[in-house]
Amino acid sequence: MIRVTRLNGSSYVLNCELIETVESTPDTVITTTNGKKFVVAEDVDEIIDKVIKYKAKIQLINRID
Repeated sequence: MIRVTRLNGSSYVLNCELIETVESTPDTVITTTNGKKFVVAEDVDEIIDKVIKYKAKIQLINRID
């Protein structure tokens, strides 16, 4: 799960396992595998970084178990 920010400044958590595409149009639009679209304040590179950090954290947790 990654924390993202709506354009109005409020934040929410998105299941990044469901992300299919991330586009800059110029707002960043995340499309999930079920077709839902989310417009977020973060740019594409920030979303990529958040997903990479999440995946690394999951890898670390799986190694401990």
